[in-house]
Amino acid sequence: MKILIADDISDSALEVFKAQPAWTVVNLPAKPAGAGSLNQEIADADALIVRSATKVTAELLDHASRLRVIGRAGVGIDNVDLEASTQRGVVVMNTPGGNAVSVAEHTMALILALARHLPQANASLKQGRWEKKQLLGMEVRGKITGLIGLGKVGTEVARLAQAFGMETIAYDPYVSSKIAAEQNVKLMSLEELLRAAEFISLHASLTPATQHVINAKTLQLTKSGVRIVNCARGELIDEPALLTALESGQVAGAGLDVFEKEPPRDAKLVTHPNVIATPHIAGSTEEAQELVGLRIAEQVRDFLVEGVARNAVNMPSLSPEEHKTLQPYLQLGEKLGAFLAQISGERLEEVRVSYDGGLAELNTHLVRNAVLKGILGQVLSEEVNLVSAGVLAVSRGIEVVELRSSRRADFSNSLGIALRTDRDSCSGLGMVGLRGALRLLGINDIDIEAPLKGMILFIRNKDVPGVIGRVGTLLGNRKVNIANFALGRDQSPGEAIGLVNVDDAVPDDVLNEIRAIPAVRMARMVEV
Repeated sequence: MKILIADDISDSALEVFKAQPAWTVVNLPAKPAGAGSLNQEIADADALIVRSATKVTAELLDHASRLRVIGRAGVGIDNVDLEASTQRGVVVMNTPGGNAVSVAEHTMALILALARHLPQANASLKQGRWEKKQLLGMEVRGKITGLIGLGKVGTEVARLAQAFGMETIAYDPYVSSKIAAEQNVKLMSLEELLRAAEFISLHASLTPATQHVINAKTLQLTKSGVRIVNCARGELIDEPALLTALESGQVAGAGLDVFEKEPPRDAKLVTHPNVIATPHIAGSTEEAQELVGLRIAEQVRDFLVEGVARNAVNMPSLSPEEHKTLQPYLQLGEKLGAFLAQISGERLEEVRVSYDGGLAELNTHLVRNAVLKGILGQVLSEEVNLVSAGVLAVSRGIEVVELRSSRRADFSNSLGIALRTDRDSCSGLGMVGLRGALRLLGINDIDIEAPLKGMILFIRNKDVPGVIGRVGTLLGNRKVNIANFALGRDQSPGEAIGLVNVDDAVPDDVLNEIRAIPAVRMARMVEV
């Protein structure tokens, strides 16, 4: 085996590879100038190890005739072309959670600094002032910390906060009450958290649902004088709205390690006297860098020696025949799962997947994981993929049930998904149609057929006259182009469902107008 190291990694990580006597290790950062280039060295390499500096492009992979695995020492994989890697049968691995402790400690440092005005005190004293009274702080003991997101980092922040005597609450629709209780964390709705928390710390991934989760409207729900910390994604906060809240005093202080644009282009927020800003360094510690390097070396070694793929972020290599058969069902499972996740309630407890007809005869392990990927990918901060989806579901206390039936009178080769939360349930049925087109066949046992793609306006309403016309008029008046309008009825309780495929997302003000129609019970944009 030849192992190509393209970026700096720790000595302990190098030793993992050097311990294999038959392996050749080429460490490019340690080679003298003028030595073999990356394009030359990758030609006969079996494994490539990178951090964030090296860009693994399709063009680079064209030079790699033997490459089997790419190891990314870190979480982000923006510098690796996943599609090109998958097409070439190259497994891509990363090290999620390797810097969770570092990010959590940085989060806690910002919380403490906000509570005790540490940057202001340091600057004041260095300027020759002694301002004890003006820098009166507060204890964090007994205060309520609200965590938006309870993944690896959020859980670690909860542990640290509790050590300081803080009460921890969390909003995470994909963590069960049982798992949260094991961490001494109380789950609640986003609105309840915003109203109760004295410190709010963000630990969610960036999705359409979480983008600008902290905005002008949600900030109005918070306690006056709340303090906000963000070491997750800059796009979770509407920065102009936060600046306004800081200037009004609604927000007493903010600790920000990430920003919508990096470096920040508008200095007003960064230079605000009540903002502590750091340059995206929450995960940058010697220990974290050592750990992610060692972990990726061990993962790559185990894959090459034993074929064990841990923390793979792309689909495992399939034979051409298997890929051709399963690919449309992988897409169907992921999109149908994502659709239902966006219209269902919170606190997911069970996912039920049913396979009918010829689909039930196939190896559906990847289809099940594609369903879970579509569901969990809506909110989780971790990278969700076909390999990790099942493990992530189990870790969150979600029960996964699979049902098979080789006989189905109405639709052959159909896929059904049912989600059960702690309050309600929802279900959907889909199939692969002509030329691989993905189709919805039913929602909540109501027959309705529509394309499962793109932007979809989902409407649930009373089955009374006039609803279709009013919705169509509202969309037409705002120049929202309708690609398909499908209706379904459940006559016994007088319930109806509408699926409107549109070219562009329906603006929020138009959605609110649709929701204001007396017969409409729900109107929500879904993207698959």
